[in-house]
Amino acid sequence: MKKSLFLLAAAATLAGGAQAQAFIDHARVRAVEPQYESVTVPRNECTQEWVHEVHRPQGRDYSGAVIGGIAGALLGNQVGGGHGREAATAVGAVVGAFAGDSIANRGAPAYAQRQVPREVTTCRTVHEVRQHLTGYRVEYEYRGQVHSTFMREQPGPTLRVRVSVEPV
Repeated sequence: MKKSLFLLAAAATLAGGAQAQAFIDHARVRAVEPQYESVTVPRNECTQEWVHEVHRPQGRDYSGAVIGGIAGALLGNQVGGGHGREAATAVGAVVGAFAGDSIANRGAPAYAQRQVPREVTTCRTVHEVRQHLTGYRVEYEYRGQVHSTFMREQPGPTLRVRVSVEPV
Protein backbone atom coordinates (compact mmCIF):
# COMPACT_ATOMS: atom_id res chain seq x y z
CA MET A 1 0.00 0.00 0.00
CA LYS A 2 2.85 2.36 0.85
CA LYS A 3 4.46 1.58 -2.47
CA SER A 4 1.34 2.40 -4.54
CA LEU A 5 0.77 5.60 -2.59
CA PHE A 6 4.36 6.65 -3.31
CA LEU A 7 3.98 5.92 -7.03
CA LEU A 8 0.76 7.93 -7.18
CA ALA A 9 2.37 10.95 -5.49
CA ALA A 10 5.40 10.75 -7.81
CA ALA A 11 3.17 10.61 -10.91
CA ALA A 12 1.18 13.63 -9.71
CA THR A 13 4.41 15.58 -9.13
CA LEU A 14 5.80 14.70 -12.56
CA ALA A 15 2.49 15.48 -14.29
CA GLY A 16 2.31 18.87 -12.63
CA GLY A 17 5.88 19.71 -13.62
CA ALA A 18 5.38 18.66 -17.26
CA GLN A 19 2.56 21.15 -17.85
CA ALA A 20 3.37 24.27 -19.85
CA GLN A 21 3.36 27.61 -18.11
CA ALA A 22 1.75 30.46 -20.08
CA PHE A 23 1.70 34.20 -19.44
CA ILE A 24 0.87 37.42 -21.33
CA ASP A 25 3.64 39.80 -22.42
CA HIS A 26 4.07 42.66 -24.90
CA ALA A 27 5.95 42.56 -28.22
CA ARG A 28 7.11 45.53 -30.30
CA VAL A 29 5.24 46.01 -33.59
CA ARG A 30 7.69 46.48 -36.49
CA ALA A 31 5.36 46.80 -39.50
CA VAL A 32 1.65 46.87 -40.31
CA GLU A 33 0.43 46.21 -43.86
CA PRO A 34 -3.27 46.49 -44.75
CA GLN A 35 -4.67 43.48 -46.61
CA TYR A 36 -7.33 44.04 -49.29
CA GLU A 37 -9.65 41.80 -51.23
CA SER A 38 -10.96 42.74 -54.69
CA VAL A 39 -14.76 42.63 -54.87
CA THR A 40 -16.66 42.99 -58.16
CA VAL A 41 -19.89 44.97 -57.80
CA PRO A 42 -22.27 45.04 -60.80
CA ARG A 43 -24.39 48.14 -61.41
CA ASN A 44 -26.64 49.40 -64.21
CA GLU A 45 -25.57 52.46 -66.16
CA CYS A 46 -28.32 54.01 -68.28
CA THR A 47 -28.20 56.80 -70.86
CA GLN A 48 -31.05 58.59 -72.61
CA GLU A 49 -30.91 60.08 -76.08
CA TRP A 50 -33.27 61.39 -78.72
CA VAL A 51 -33.38 59.58 -82.04
CA HIS A 52 -35.27 60.48 -85.19
CA GLU A 53 -37.12 57.57 -86.73
CA VAL A 54 -38.23 57.65 -90.33
CA HIS A 55 -41.90 56.75 -90.74
CA ARG A 56 -43.30 55.79 -94.09
CA PRO A 57 -47.03 55.61 -94.60
CA GLN A 58 -48.32 52.05 -94.42
CA GLY A 59 -50.57 52.64 -97.44
CA ARG A 60 -52.87 55.15 -98.96
CA ASP A 61 -56.36 55.83 -97.69
CA TYR A 62 -58.66 54.96 -100.57
CA SER A 63 -61.89 55.80 -98.77
CA GLY A 64 -61.58 59.46 -99.90
CA ALA A 65 -61.30 58.38 -103.55
CA VAL A 66 -64.35 56.13 -103.28
CA ILE A 67 -66.52 58.73 -101.56
CA GLY A 68 -65.28 61.48 -103.92
CA GLY A 69 -65.98 59.28 -106.96
CA ILE A 70 -69.53 58.57 -105.83
CA ALA A 71 -70.21 62.22 -105.04
CA GLY A 72 -68.71 63.33 -108.38
CA ALA A 73 -70.79 60.75 -110.28
CA LEU A 74 -73.97 61.95 -108.58
CA LEU A 75 -73.18 65.59 -109.41
CA GLY A 76 -72.21 64.73 -112.99
CA ASN A 77 -75.39 62.76 -113.45
CA GLN A 78 -77.38 65.95 -112.75
CA VAL A 79 -75.83 67.69 -115.77
CA GLY A 80 -76.93 67.24 -119.39
CA GLY A 81 -78.99 64.55 -121.00
CA GLY A 82 -78.50 61.35 -123.05
CA HIS A 83 -74.91 60.51 -123.84
CA GLY A 84 -73.83 63.86 -122.36
CA ARG A 85 -75.24 62.81 -119.05
CA GLU A 86 -73.22 59.55 -119.15
CA ALA A 87 -70.06 61.48 -120.02
CA ALA A 88 -70.73 64.03 -117.25
CA THR A 89 -71.28 61.19 -114.79
CA ALA A 90 -67.98 59.54 -115.80
CA VAL A 91 -66.04 62.84 -115.68
CA GLY A 92 -67.65 63.71 -112.32
CA ALA A 93 -66.67 60.30 -110.92
CA VAL A 94 -63.02 60.71 -112.03
CA VAL A 95 -62.71 64.32 -110.81
CA GLY A 96 -64.48 63.44 -107.52
CA ALA A 97 -62.16 60.43 -106.98
CA PHE A 98 -59.02 62.61 -107.47
CA ALA A 99 -60.41 65.33 -105.18
CA GLY A 100 -61.45 62.83 -102.48
CA ASP A 101 -58.07 61.06 -102.62
CA SER A 102 -56.24 64.38 -102.37
CA ILE A 103 -58.29 65.42 -99.34
CA ALA A 104 -57.98 62.01 -97.60
CA ASN A 105 -54.21 61.78 -98.08
CA ARG A 106 -53.61 65.54 -97.79
CA GLY A 107 -51.90 65.58 -101.13
CA ALA A 108 -48.96 63.48 -99.92
CA PRO A 109 -47.45 61.09 -102.45
CA ALA A 110 -47.19 57.37 -101.58
CA TYR A 111 -43.41 57.61 -101.09
CA ALA A 112 -43.63 60.43 -98.53
CA GLN A 113 -41.80 59.94 -95.26
CA ARG A 114 -41.45 61.92 -92.09
CA GLN A 115 -39.05 61.90 -89.16
CA VAL A 116 -40.48 61.42 -85.68
CA PRO A 117 -38.31 62.17 -82.62
CA ARG A 118 -38.39 59.57 -79.86
CA GLU A 119 -36.49 59.27 -76.56
CA VAL A 120 -34.58 55.99 -76.18
CA THR A 121 -33.12 54.67 -72.92
CA THR A 122 -30.16 52.32 -73.24
CA CYS A 123 -28.83 50.43 -70.21
CA ARG A 124 -25.76 48.28 -69.74
CA THR A 125 -24.25 46.43 -66.79
CA VAL A 126 -20.92 47.81 -65.57
CA HIS A 127 -18.74 45.68 -63.29
CA GLU A 128 -16.93 47.92 -60.85
CA VAL A 129 -14.00 46.45 -58.89
CA ARG A 130 -13.69 47.75 -55.34
CA GLN A 131 -11.01 47.08 -52.76
CA HIS A 132 -12.36 45.78 -49.44
CA LEU A 133 -10.15 45.91 -46.33
CA THR A 134 -10.00 42.43 -44.78
CA GLY A 135 -7.43 43.03 -42.03
CA TYR A 136 -3.73 43.68 -41.38
CA ARG A 137 -0.55 41.66 -41.77
CA VAL A 138 1.42 42.52 -38.60
CA GLU A 139 5.15 41.90 -38.16
CA TYR A 140 6.32 42.00 -34.54
CA GLU A 141 9.48 41.31 -32.55
CA TYR A 142 9.60 39.42 -29.26
CA ARG A 143 12.92 38.83 -27.46
CA GLY A 144 14.97 39.25 -30.65
CA GLN A 145 12.83 36.98 -32.84
CA VAL A 146 10.60 38.34 -35.64
CA HIS A 147 7.11 36.87 -36.10
CA SER A 148 4.09 37.79 -38.20
CA THR A 149 0.34 37.32 -37.84
CA PHE A 150 -2.93 38.43 -39.42
CA MET A 151 -5.24 40.67 -37.37
CA ARG A 152 -8.70 42.07 -38.07
CA GLU A 153 -7.92 45.39 -36.39
CA GLN A 154 -4.87 47.60 -36.60
CA PRO A 155 -2.62 47.19 -33.51
CA GLY A 156 -0.85 50.00 -31.76
CA PRO A 157 2.93 50.24 -31.19
CA THR A 158 2.88 47.07 -29.07
CA LEU A 159 1.07 43.79 -29.32
CA ARG A 160 -0.08 41.51 -26.52
CA VAL A 161 1.31 37.99 -26.95
CA ARG A 162 0.74 34.78 -25.05
CA VAL A 163 4.06 33.18 -24.13
CA SER A 164 4.10 29.47 -23.37
CA VAL A 165 7.08 27.80 -21.66
CA GLU A 166 7.42 24.07 -21.36
CA PRO A 167 10.34 21.81 -20.65
CA VAL A 168 11.95 19.95 -23.52
